Amino acid sequence: MTTILTKRAATGALVGLALGDALGYPTEFDDVPSILAAYGPWRAMELPTPAIVTDDTQMTLALARGLRTAMDRGVLGPEGMAEAVRREFIAWNRSPENNRAPGTTCLTACALLERADRPWQDASRTGSKGCGANMRVAPVGLVPGLSEEQRAGAAQLQAALTHGHPTALAASDLTAHAVRLLAQGAEPAALVGLLREYAHENRSHYHRRWLGDLWTRSQDPSPEHFMARGWDECLEALDRLRDALRAPSPETDPCLATGAGWIAEEALATGLLCFLLFADEPVTALRRAACSSGDSDSIACLAGAFAGAHLGAEVWPAQWADRIEYQSELATLGALWDA
Repeated sequence: MTTILTKRAATGALVGLALGDALGYPTEFDDVPSILAAYGPWRAMELPTPAIVTDDTQMTLALARGLRTAMDRGVLGPEGMAEAVRREFIAWNRSPENNRAPGTTCLTACALLERADRPWQDASRTGSKGCGANMRVAPVGLVPGLSEEQRAGAAQLQAALTHGHPTALAASDLTAHAVRLLAQGAEPAALVGLLREYAHENRSHYHRRWLGDLWTRSQDPSPEHFMARGWDECLEALDRLRDALRAPSPETDPCLATGAGWIAEEALATGLLCFLLFADEPVTALRRAACSSGDSDSIACLAGAFAGAHLGAEVWPAQWADRIEYQSELATLGALWDA
């Protein structure tokens, strides 16, 4: 298998997600005809100048910093991770750079996380499965040295700090798992099958050590029932993705096949669709994701993470990668995890 170190998958994924984010930022909320009228043929879309990102990349970096802090202190566990990431999310929420139209769920939950006398579960929005849960989760798939239990638990915990709906948890787990598989050398053609298998294996498993009593904030009769709801919705999204890939239509708005991406399972499916349609053409994948009628920055952000994890750092044009906002921090974190 190709290793993360050989191709610098962590750097590739982090830079890729930021490039997708910046490319999709100006087109979010527009339909495809409007995007084409404003920017010309989608296959020729250029990175904006300046290459400004959204809260997607900002929160990815916040999560990455929290993970690094928690792991610098010892073995990654739920208490240490929750505290470190909580602090980073609060700092992001307070930052004057938090001016990129972030989602209401993230803002509300981060404000509630400041109440240090209450458990983080009280801040979690258990009714929300917005894509804010998983557009930022790529670092969990890139950090080396984690067990499967740690990676899954950490992916779900970071989602649950803001988005506590079971589908948000499952979609975040699947997104991190996809990034990890691609970084380790999994073939793109096998990816949907591997993700479906993973979803079935984990369908009724509740990561109590990482999530605590989060499930009690729902109306579910048991933690297993709580999680099964989330995995089932993700499996439905993966089914739509599988169907779309059986009759690929690269010139068609991808949101028509797998959803607009405002919710977590659709962001995963549509980000994967854009990547898999152009698995060996990463810039084209980003352009397809950015020229879509849905949450284009988040869809392109995820497509970029998948493409970068698969192909590595060298696939991104230097004239793009060198001028992306937060380039220095993205490169530093990527180098740390690639080493």
